[in-house]
Amino acid sequence: MEAAKNKSIFSRSVPKLPGKASSSPRKEITAGGAQRNTPATSFDDFQESVSDAWDLGDDEFCVISDVKISKKMAQSTAASVINRHRTQSADHITNNHQSQSIPKNANRSFPGHPHPFLESAQSRKLNEDLQSGKMEKFNTLLNSANSSMKELEESSWHGIPPSVRAITWRLLSGYIPINLDKRGPTLKRKREEYWNLVEQYYETRHEETHQDTFRQIHIDIPRMSPLIALFQQSIVQEMFERILYIWAMRHPASGYVQGINDLVTPFFVVFLQEIIPPGSDLDTHDVSKLSDEDRNSIEADSFWCLSKLLDGIQDNYTFAQPGIQNRVRQLKELIERVDVELHQHLVRHEVDYLQFSFRWMNNLLMRELPLLCTVRLWDTCLAQSHGFADFHLYTCAAFLLKWRNPLLRQTDFQGLMMMLQNLPTQSWSDEEIGEVVAEAYQLHYMFSSAPNHLQGSVNKP
Repeated sequence: MEAAKNKSIFSRSVPKLPGKASSSPRKEITAGGAQRNTPATSFDDFQESVSDAWDLGDDEFCVISDVKISKKMAQSTAASVINRHRTQSADHITNNHQSQSIPKNANRSFPGHPHPFLESAQSRKLNEDLQSGKMEKFNTLLNSANSSMKELEESSWHGIPPSVRAITWRLLSGYIPINLDKRGPTLKRKREEYWNLVEQYYETRHEETHQDTFRQIHIDIPRMSPLIALFQQSIVQEMFERILYIWAMRHPASGYVQGINDLVTPFFVVFLQEIIPPGSDLDTHDVSKLSDEDRNSIEADSFWCLSKLLDGIQDNYTFAQPGIQNRVRQLKELIERVDVELHQHLVRHEVDYLQFSFRWMNNLLMRELPLLCTVRLWDTCLAQSHGFADFHLYTCAAFLLKWRNPLLRQTDFQGLMMMLQNLPTQSWSDEEIGEVVAEAYQLHYMFSSAPNHLQGSVNKP
């Protein structure tokens, strides 16, 4: 009971790695009869090993794509990133790693400030001024008849104020139009359309041909964050079941795939926060006490925004999940170019990228981060062109590089896998996510425009 009491919706449990690679790597018999550990080498093998990956019971939860840069500039800037990662000092990385363990409520020093307490009052005032200016900017954009989507994306990239996050996410998702006069009618029409779909499809869950789909959804939903009261409310679980089942019926090419259920939660939480009074305890808020209209709106908005997100990454969930296969390969090739030392360290200890990054791609890093950090990360991804299909690759690369030095200190397969499946992000806040997306932006800007940037390593030492 005490654990449940202390569990926050914005924290994450320490999940196990799909496939249990850390505890039971595959054995291979050598010519001399000895056994040695080998990682999974094919996607089919790995898929088989993770058939129960989401049944563990501990579920938790810029780039300017239109910029044109010359071939010479792309090559030069890509080379500079490679060189920077090759020459990073261990002391610098160690200091960064130590700073990541500071509790999020502790005072933090910024570059150029020798002591955290010296900048506290001044920093708070500056932060208040910045937030006030940001809020004013968003209010102007959201209430102007002449706002452009580009302006809204640029303002959202560095984070969206919570009070306007819900309406901004609807706009960035393409769920409702930027035109002020058309938003209300579109929202009303789309919400009615969702409930028409529920009326059309939901009763089919009892039909034999669809029972397997609904059964899997029905099994997965209660396992999401079992220590968080919000997601254990029966009315919330019913809302999730309807969202996922209707989506599966409308997308027969993929149908429901375990892991998609996680992707509903950020939308659900953001749209719920818009409805409940400020300062309410989101973790324990009784959703049954909301009006039918409010609950129906949250559910419909979550469905349509989830649909928009999945439209861009549906190849992640079709047969054999080719999107994930491709992105895991790209991640491996990108790290090999950016930080050959780290890449060779992983390869030397027989760590296959698929073993740790499958979940990163399948669940968009949701199981690696507290939900609060996921919401902040999605501010950027929604504001970024092809944010979940393209930019997410570079986010994963930046996320891996952030743990470079502690990973290099691990001297065996077991230690590496234990760390990769238990990365210490429990106390992360917007600051750490800001660092990751800044690095991801740089990697994307430099490498996505570099010729053959994901076709093998160059200039190896």
